[in-house]
Amino acid sequence: MIIGILGGGQLGYMLALAGYPLGLHFRFLDPSPEAPVGRIAARVTVPFDDRRALEKFAGGLELVTYEFENVPVESARFLEKFVPVRPSTVALEVAQDRLTEKQLFQKLGIPTTEYVTPKVGEELEPLLKKLGYPVMIKTRRLGYDGKGQWILRNADGMAAAREELPKVPLILERFVPFTRELSVLAARSRSGEVAIYPLVENHHREGILRLSLAPAPNLSPAVQKAAEEAARSLLEELKYVGVMAIEFFEHEGQLLANEMAPRVHNSGHWTIEGAVTSQFENHLRAVVGLPLGSTAPIGCSAMVNLIGELPETKDVLRVTGAHLHLYGKTERPGRKLGHVTVHAADAENLSARIAELPASFRRPEFCLGEQTRGRVIAPAG
Repeated sequence: MIIGILGGGQLGYMLALAGYPLGLHFRFLDPSPEAPVGRIAARVTVPFDDRRALEKFAGGLELVTYEFENVPVESARFLEKFVPVRPSTVALEVAQDRLTEKQLFQKLGIPTTEYVTPKVGEELEPLLKKLGYPVMIKTRRLGYDGKGQWILRNADGMAAAREELPKVPLILERFVPFTRELSVLAARSRSGEVAIYPLVENHHREGILRLSLAPAPNLSPAVQKAAEEAARSLLEELKYVGVMAIEFFEHEGQLLANEMAPRVHNSGHWTIEGAVTSQFENHLRAVVGLPLGSTAPIGCSAMVNLIGELPETKDVLRVTGAHLHLYGKTERPGRKLGHVTVHAADAENLSARIAELPASFRRPEFCLGEQTRGRVIAPAG
């Protein structure tokens, strides 16, 4: 069975590694000649909107899936003429527009922060006053890793905002003074079977995920239940097939949905060593019609992203319970080059092992106080 994957980054790379033991084979389509999957699988290097290439790509495939949510919806719809696409293009389209995403959350009774959507070119100041400062300003489309996001802390930044913000559809969100960021990963199979992983606590710096702790520490059963109910609602509403991630803010003991990702997710990398079945294997099981695997955690895990530069391999692997994953990318500031998962039987031993990680990459990743995602236009004070 040959699976087509749109996108050839590290998520696709790890999907293939999870699929080979299941007897699956893969063909990737990615415009970049440097895509990591080139090391392990056949790859077509053409633009996503090249319809002649897409039709040829689809030949002989069992189905197509994708490893990032900015695949052009029209390209995915075109592929549906020749081969099943899972998750569906409906889910892909919803996740590409923050307004559509928020509207779906609210339709299903999933709480979100308050928001407004200005017209392109509309004066923002009256809307900002309505929400109250600080405010998150986001492009409705094409935002990830803190891109397309700005924090306006007070009215003093309006002049700068007028100059800096792009003339594209925006969404303004009331800034949530949250306790922490959490995410849940859930899988739904072709038969409707659902499996959900425990909530994960995430820490960001400079808009990029640096650290995930799994399962999230000090988690109440009520919060886990709320996340699972939100996930089930979305999966059923979209008739979803595959793995989905939902990111939340925890605020005053309640969850507010921030965004969803219709794919495997960075905050789920810990599942490779830290769960009975990884998110990558469960995504493939779901899309090809196999029974889903257990999502139970095995002890406690911490996932640390390697950003911009790589540590010495020997310095990582001398830490008990550490597992190194390198993506084959060249070093560049802000680039995700790999990750380390540290595994232990309990939280106390996990903390001790985290402390043994090389300081060259551990210190930046563990700046736990900074949770902002976007560029600050008007600093506080």
